[in-house]
Amino acid sequence: EGTETIMFDQQLLAGRKILVTGGGTGLGKAMSERFLSLGAEVHICGRRKSVCDETATELMAEHGGRVVSHGVDIRNAMAVDEMIEAIWTTSGPLTDLINNAAGNFISRSEELSARGFDAVANIVMHGTFYVTHAVGRRWIAGGHRGNVVSITVTWVRNGSPYVVPSAMSKSAIHAMTMSLAIEWGRHGIRLNTIAPGEIPTEGMSKRIKPGDEAGARTKAMNPMGRVGTMDELQNLAVFLISGGCDWINGETIAMDGAQALAMGGNFYQLRDWSDDDWKKARESIQAQNEKDRAARG
Repeated sequence: EGTETIMFDQQLLAGRKILVTGGGTGLGKAMSERFLSLGAEVHICGRRKSVCDETATELMAEHGGRVVSHGVDIRNAMAVDEMIEAIWTTSGPLTDLINNAAGNFISRSEELSARGFDAVANIVMHGTFYVTHAVGRRWIAGGHRGNVVSITVTWVRNGSPYVVPSAMSKSAIHAMTMSLAIEWGRHGIRLNTIAPGEIPTEGMSKRIKPGDEAGARTKAMNPMGRVGTMDELQNLAVFLISGGCDWINGETIAMDGAQALAMGGNFYQLRDWSDDDWKKARESIQAQNEKDRAARG
């Protein structure tokens, strides 16, 4: 964690209360850890409360401070509002929101079911709006400033085959970010997004990179010859909410080693896949889904 001490004052986020959706695993857990280590109180939520509880315990054991765990399905607007109300009542107003919860899987679009489409759209588009709305309207009512950082993808700029539900839903977050940055700027509320390239995590690799979990294909195509690191994502997220550059508003910052510029950064290369390749991918995705369902149960 060498960069942490160099880049940021150790108490930079003291007094901040930050909610990270999907904060129990992957990118969300990594960002939560960095916020905590810089003095923030962190709230994490996810569908599997047990996973969030474990993460909260682990992070507090390592860094001290306070991590509060919430079990919520962000696809349910009422459940989201109840969670945000509970945070306001027991901990006081949030200062920052990180929209990280997402779902995605690769599929030929003609083989998508309505249920498969909704599985992604309900989390990514609807869920992100529900949380942003529940937090934002309370900020406005209370006269609080605030930051929202949402995790999107570079293909909000150029689309992507084989992940159409995600491309559509992430584009909706991109539009929300620009729209609310304009509408809520007068209240001191800023919204920006980070569009990371590939930063290997279990959930991402199994569903959208079956057979390339180590990122070998990405490394071969990336102008900088590598995938991204959690450290880089953590640093960028901290920078965007740090207060040091608050005139950045409504922006999407790509962090992908220029891959999207060079190669489109999307799933165009899957056009070469055979029926058998797609069958294998489907089986791999289904196996991961079963594993997750068992863990939730």
